[in-house]
Order: sequence, then C-alpha cells, then structure tokens
Amino acid sequence: MQKRIFHIESNDPVARDTFRLVLRTGGPVVMRSGQFVDIALPGFYLRRPISVSDVLPDGLVLYYKVVGEGTRLMAGMQSGAELELLLPLGSGFRPEKCRDNALLIGGGLGAAPLYLLAKELLALGKGATAVLGFNKADEICLADELRALGVPVHIATLDGSAGTKGFVTDAIAAGKPEYDRFYTCGPLPMMKAVCLALEAPGDVSLEERMGCGAGFCYGCTVITASGPRRVCADGPVFDKKEVLW
Repeated sequence: MQKRIFHIESNDPVARDTFRLVLRTGGPVVMRSGQFVDIALPGFYLRRPISVSDVLPDGLVLYYKVVGEGTRLMAGMQSGAELELLLPLGSGFRPEKCRDNALLIGGGLGAAPLYLLAKELLALGKGATAVLGFNKADEICLADELRALGVPVHIATLDGSAGTKGFVTDAIAAGKPEYDRFYTCGPLPMMKAVCLALEAPGDVSLEERMGCGAGFCYGCTVITASGPRRVCADGPVFDKKEVLW
C-alpha cells in the first residue's frame, strides 16, 4: 500500500450524476482490475473508496456517482487540484481463471472496473462479452468504451428506455452469450440473482461501507463460506462459491 499524490487532469460528467475522473501522478501506477483506491477529501474524516476503471502509464481513470456530500465535493473539483490516494487496495479479478470466453456483468457503476478487466482478458487472448444494467438510459456509461475495445455490449434498463427491458439476467437470456466464466460487480441483489441464475464459475466484487479501507478496522467484515473475511483486504473480489447470500 502506498500513499501518493495525484493531480486532476479532467473531471467530467458522463451520465446522470456520474463523473469520469482522470488523475495523473509522477511515475508509473500498477493496479489490477477489481482493486480500488481510497481518496482523502478535505473536511472529511473517512476516505472514499473507488474502484479503478483504467490504468494509465502515469495515472488512473475513475468513475464515481454523486450520492452524498463527499462525492458532491469531488464533482466540483477542477483540473489541477491535488488529491491524496492510498493504493493499490484489495484483491482483484482473476482473468487467468477464464478458459476461453468471459461474461462481464455490471450494474450501474459496477461497470467501471469491468473496463480494465476487459483489457486484461483481451491481452491474454480471451474473448469477452459485457452485459450492463441501469435504471434508465440516461445512466448508461462505459458501453461505448467497451465497444471500442471490440467487446460486444448488451444493455438492460428497468424502464425499457434502452436495450432489453428488465434486469441483466433478462439481457443475458435474450443475448445468449457464450462464456465459461463470469465476472460481476454492482448492487448486491443483482449479483445474487446472477450467481443463482448462472451455473458457470465466477468472480464477485462485493461492496460494504469501509472505515480504514486497508484491513485494520474490520468494519467491512462479511461472513463467507470460509468464515469472516474483510471486503477491503481479503476482497472485494471473492469466488462465487465463497459468497453466502
């Protein structure tokens, strides 16, 4: 774990209440898909954990949604502003576990870490298909970015304003993608439905409220098939077989 200073290159809205944050630092950054950073914000005691969407030669790309006072403060930050990050944190996805073709399933901003995962899978010579779920069309993000990598993308929206009307499981049933392993990140009810519906093995990225973000406080502990595990340090990515719904 490192404490490093980054500077904001851009901080732009890309969907409803959703921002794309590009950060640069002095030197290379090494992180895996599924890992996250913890951002210190002025005036707030606890840091904000945010998953990494892409790694640049000297920086990171993050996506975040404005849901509270901390992220509202972030949304107002301008280019050149300085942020202190702890990184790399957590365990990542395991693209090497995929044999031939992966199914990437994201709900809302759960799509963010799947972009870097897609790049890792393609670099290993694996195929990938993405299924992304949102409430409405104006919340859709990262679909075009994934398509630019050559990854087919299926969209599900609850109100039917884009793609398949319904849930990601409906879009999977409609698209019938080929895959031997799935990777999922998003709301817990969505991931539970995915794990119960799909027989294939998979990686699940859990989310819990965190204190330290580095495994010291045990505030994000969940009970798994292997006993108590810390989401921030032992996860956030767990094997599907470990998650007790």
